[in-house]
Amino acid sequence: MIEVSHVSRLFGEFHAVDDISFSIETGEIVGLLGPNGAGKTTTMRMITGYLDSTSGSIKIDGTDVSENPVLTKSKIGYMPESAPMYSDMIVADYLEYVAEIEGQDPKTKLPHLAEICGLKEVMHKNIGELSRGNKQRVGLAHALMNDPEILILDEPTSGLDPNQVSDVRDLIKKIGETRTVIISTHILSEVEMLCNRVIIISGGKKVADSPTEELRSHYGNNAEVILLSGGTETQLKEKLSAVAGVTKVTVKTVEDKIESRLSVAGGSEIRPEVARLCVENGFPLYELQMKKNSLEDVFKILTSSAEKEEEASE
Repeated sequence: MIEVSHVSRLFGEFHAVDDISFSIETGEIVGLLGPNGAGKTTTMRMITGYLDSTSGSIKIDGTDVSENPVLTKSKIGYMPESAPMYSDMIVADYLEYVAEIEGQDPKTKLPHLAEICGLKEVMHKNIGELSRGNKQRVGLAHALMNDPEILILDEPTSGLDPNQVSDVRDLIKKIGETRTVIISTHILSEVEMLCNRVIIISGGKKVADSPTEELRSHYGNNAEVILLSGGTETQLKEKLSAVAGVTKVTVKTVEDKIESRLSVAGGSEIRPEVARLCVENGFPLYELQMKKNSLEDVFKILTSSAEKEEEASE
């Protein structure tokens, strides 16, 4: 279990992380999200013990990271965004070197890691010759060398092509069956597919922390209906504003048609009513679609609100 309690980190007078608290239970896969410079990487480095906090406490299974860093680090595997590796070394030699440094038996560890990380076919190759996806696999094998209870991954699919992303995603899911995993990423679709919980940081502060589905339903429950039809702007605004559940209507002329955008509270399904209204009033209907808020929309809402609050306090 990871317990982060009122943790802050200052660089000079700059608050990179400002009074953040959360806990992560064993077996959770958690997405750590935030804009560039939000404090995600700083937070992860403090959890791993590679960076001291200015104030607050971080505990791994009840042990304070600052009081017993050797013990807490032994429970964590960390893969930075650009995992440092010796490009002129053969994969097997590199992992054997890592095993010896970490006090592991290469003869038992390497075959096991090659199997779970999908490295069997490249163990004899130079790291510099590998694709970006296979380099990420080597980085994961390195992070898993001491069989950690907690795995922290910083942008694990950055720079990968779609096939490599899918492979690494499947690998993380497999690894996450038996470990606690924290993933920092800008790819929100990855979070939706991999994580059962999301923590969002903006401006060094925690602005959201909840299960992925709950976060989307709470902040992303509204929807927008887009209508392309005949009629006039005045007629459509008047008629559509009267539809139950509609909170706002904006209209504009697009060539010889009218585009109407309807904000719908609670994401109610109003398209049948809108279609009926068009038929009854003789408005030709060309297009009718509904767009519900995605996790990306929720992310924008929360981070932009945090940025506005920060600007207002300055």
